[in-house]
Amino acid sequence: QARLVESGGDTVHAGGSLRLSCAASTPTYYSMGWFRQAPGKEREGIAGIDSQNDAFYKDSVKGRFTISRDNSENKLFLQMNNLQPEDTAMYYCAAWPGSPTLFHAPSAVGDFGVWGQGTQVTVSS
Repeated sequence: QARLVESGGDTVHAGGSLRLSCAASTPTYYSMGWFRQAPGKEREGIAGIDSQNDAFYKDSVKGRFTISRDNSENKLFLQMNNLQPEDTAMYYCAAWPGSPTLFHAPSAVGDFGVWGQGTQVTVSS
């Protein structure tokens, strides 16, 4: 089973950008996605992508975040632009069998998927 390791989290000012990376230890053609969890809140899905790079997004990040993957490098990315304080959270990547749109249901992904350990994103106002 692949291990996933996220990187790229940092502290930025509102309006700034970050690019998160998720490295898989072995090739995976599962759907993959990004999730986040802020203190005191439930984990939410941000975006999902299949092995053909068909991508899907949570409405609140459309136009600001872009998910992509490089299957040759076993990597998943999340480009985040115009970050806002409400984007502050621990960001996780995951891989799972089935539709990439399952990112809308983190609990379902948890039953069948593989998760990374997370990377912290903090946006100051």
